[in-house]
Amino acid sequence: MARTPPPFTAFEWKIAWRYLRARRAEGGVSVMTWISLIGITLAVFALIATLAVRSGFRSEFVGTILGANAHVTVYSAGELDAQGQVDRTIVDFDAMAERIARVPGVQRAAPLVKGQVLITNRDRSSGVEVFGIRPDDLYSLPGIAESDQAYGDLSRFEEGIAIGSGVARAIGATVGDRVKLTSPNGVKTAFGTSPRVNAYEVVYVFSAGRYDIDRTRVYMPFSEAQSFFNREGVADEIEVMVDRPEDLNPVLIPILEAAGERSQIWTWQDASGGFLRALEVEDNVMFIILSILVLIAAMNIVSGLIMLVKNKGRDIGILRTIGLSEGSILRVFFICGAFTGIIGTAMGVILGCLFALYIDPIFSFVNYVMGGGVWDPAIRGIYALPAELHLSDVLKAVGLSLGLSFFVTYFPARRAARLNPVEALRYE
Repeated sequence: MARTPPPFTAFEWKIAWRYLRARRAEGGVSVMTWISLIGITLAVFALIATLAVRSGFRSEFVGTILGANAHVTVYSAGELDAQGQVDRTIVDFDAMAERIARVPGVQRAAPLVKGQVLITNRDRSSGVEVFGIRPDDLYSLPGIAESDQAYGDLSRFEEGIAIGSGVARAIGATVGDRVKLTSPNGVKTAFGTSPRVNAYEVVYVFSAGRYDIDRTRVYMPFSEAQSFFNREGVADEIEVMVDRPEDLNPVLIPILEAAGERSQIWTWQDASGGFLRALEVEDNVMFIILSILVLIAAMNIVSGLIMLVKNKGRDIGILRTIGLSEGSILRVFFICGAFTGIIGTAMGVILGCLFALYIDPIFSFVNYVMGGGVWDPAIRGIYALPAELHLSDVLKAVGLSLGLSFFVTYFPARRAARLNPVEALRYE
């Protein structure tokens, strides 16, 4: 009794390889096969590049938020004052900050004074938001104190103010300049409230990595901000930094309990959650669209393989006559089609990884060719197109491409296996 050979034996690979490398005149690889190979390569490249940019953009966006903003902001619900207005300031801010700092998972809690003013340097002015903060608390903000593009001396913070690089460009200021801050809620007199104007030396210019922060933010010593904004003895809010900012749920209730009655909280996810959700929806839609492109490219394998089966009808009849089973014929043509998917996927992975790794010079070249201004930080929020290559994204693209390639290859290979050898050799 003849023994049935195991699947994917050496002779099946050898036959498939002969068909793949045969010249077109001999009925070998068709133009459709080359088209499908190029199509799969470009589709996988686009998928990996998109996933890398998506991961990099989200990481950069979240990183710049967490590097310069509070993870959790604690503020007062407010009480009515003598004039019947709601007073939301915090009187016992030091005690509240100390209680919050003792909560497990909290890195630090710092009181802040905030206000909007007009900053002026010579004849140029801009609206900014002032953050009154203590020096030690400012040093703990990595987006400010550890900024790669910052200049000046942050140790002199108590002698002046720190401004964002966008603010510095808007008013033409640099370290050492004296700028004027004008607050509409200034000195209260018998005739009403007159604007308060003070001059401060710029001792530090930072770049937090986000355009909206660099363009609008100014840091001032806490005690000076209390005096400038008429907040003597009080703070506007408590800025809280936690160990795991992307998993805030375990610490929110303890922070709220430590803050005391009539306290409320606002997280960075509340402030940016809408954008992050929109980004997630866009990511899913882009993945579906690019998956369809991969499917379209893989469908070209069917056309090329059908043409190959048609050209090799005589060979199929001979192989069946000499004893090859339907399974062997199916595997031979499955290898032919799958090989196209494997090679196209491998080339697409290489191109996609190279794009992610060398995105900065590629983007610089595109920006140069287009004459500059391709990336507007005022719209995008960050200063450059980021990309992060994750193994999970690469494996996701590879699995999708190979899965679709193998799936569509099966049907024409099955057709070849079921070809009647008598019909194939009738006119030979």
